[in-house]
Amino acid sequence: MTGSEPNPPAPSEAAKTWARIAALSFGGPAGQIAVMHRILVEEKRWIGERRFLHALNFCMLLPGPEAQQLATYLGWLLNGTRGGLIAGGLFILPGLLSIMALSWLYALHGEAPLVAAIFFGLKAGVLAIVLQAVIRLGRRALGGWLARIVAVVSFLSIFVLDVPFPVIVIGAALIGLLAGRGGQSRKGEPDEDGLKTPPMAGALFAGCLALLAWLVPVVLLALFVPGTVFDVIARFFSQMAVVTFGGAYAALAWVAQEAVAVQGWLRPGEMLDGLGLAETTPGPLIMVLQFVGFLAAFRDAGGLPPLLAGTLGGLLATWVTFAPCFAWIFLCAPWMERLRGSVAPAAALSMVTAAVVGVILNLALWFALHSLFGDVMLWQAGPVRLTLPVLVSFVPSFAALTLLALGLIFWRGVGIGTTLGIMAVAGVLLHLAGLV
Repeated sequence: MTGSEPNPPAPSEAAKTWARIAALSFGGPAGQIAVMHRILVEEKRWIGERRFLHALNFCMLLPGPEAQQLATYLGWLLNGTRGGLIAGGLFILPGLLSIMALSWLYALHGEAPLVAAIFFGLKAGVLAIVLQAVIRLGRRALGGWLARIVAVVSFLSIFVLDVPFPVIVIGAALIGLLAGRGGQSRKGEPDEDGLKTPPMAGALFAGCLALLAWLVPVVLLALFVPGTVFDVIARFFSQMAVVTFGGAYAALAWVAQEAVAVQGWLRPGEMLDGLGLAETTPGPLIMVLQFVGFLAAFRDAGGLPPLLAGTLGGLLATWVTFAPCFAWIFLCAPWMERLRGSVAPAAALSMVTAAVVGVILNLALWFALHSLFGDVMLWQAGPVRLTLPVLVSFVPSFAALTLLALGLIFWRGVGIGTTLGIMAVAGVLLHLAGLV
């Protein structure tokens, strides 16, 4: 479609399409972005290829879940502020409902032997999926020597030196900006879809409202119930919403460290359980944070019924995770539309993505150490901090399941959903055989 200015879809038609996309949004951000591209660019032809990629590159530069933010951005392009709210909201809704129901099930029956066996199998599948994410992202992001160096330095910084994740991302972005200086710009070239940019005023107003919707509950909790689990959840996940670049896997590297080692909300294996739930339900993988918030409040209810506290904690974690996402899009997307073709965002993105490869590799190694071994120990010498396995605590049954999951994904090419289903069954069979 060239040289034409298509009429944007009616809001009702767009809502049906976004609901369809949300229902098909399995498989992590790569799969979700692919679904959006197939339906919006190839099937509906509402968005042009170049416009789609420009929006995607911008969303990957933002903290938070890039697929949900891309849906909000594209919804705004098609139908203005209302379209952005519909697209972003519908993208979240299936995962929110699914993870909440599964969190209840996990809290009530997670310690039951059969349920524990299911999650034991899922953990092995999730570990294989995280390794697959490292390889896929690495193939796409590590094309040059500078990107490879940034990835290696990022991994060593977080795994060996315990450098905060935001510092790694900011440093990588600065390297990208410096490396990209002097690149050629394509600003001024016409878009192949002829799609008009929505008015800026409405988006900026919605962005300000989203900021208020995010910050007001955080401030109120800090003022009236300081130090409670709800106050801590609001502040912790708000900080995460500002500094976690690179999507769910990168965010989990920090959340796992803080929620497990610092706050003590979950055990290491439970982070894998939560990610397994998020992998098997539609919606953003970052919805695993609702599971974390649920368990944190469920276990520290503060006088409330535990299930009610858990539900409120999960919803609060979801609110402070996604409200900023709407703010970033509505406040920044109009300006980014004016910068189409600029090389600076793309240059910063390339190095941030390279750094995220190293961070995700750290996450995979962290998960593997805590799953393949029953005990780990911390070794420290000066600034060097290493988590090392206690070899006698090796878990052979988990190693066998992990090898099975790796074979399914890398050798047989089995999809994520099918792999996780097989691994859940395998966990149950090991339980029935008395091996777990």
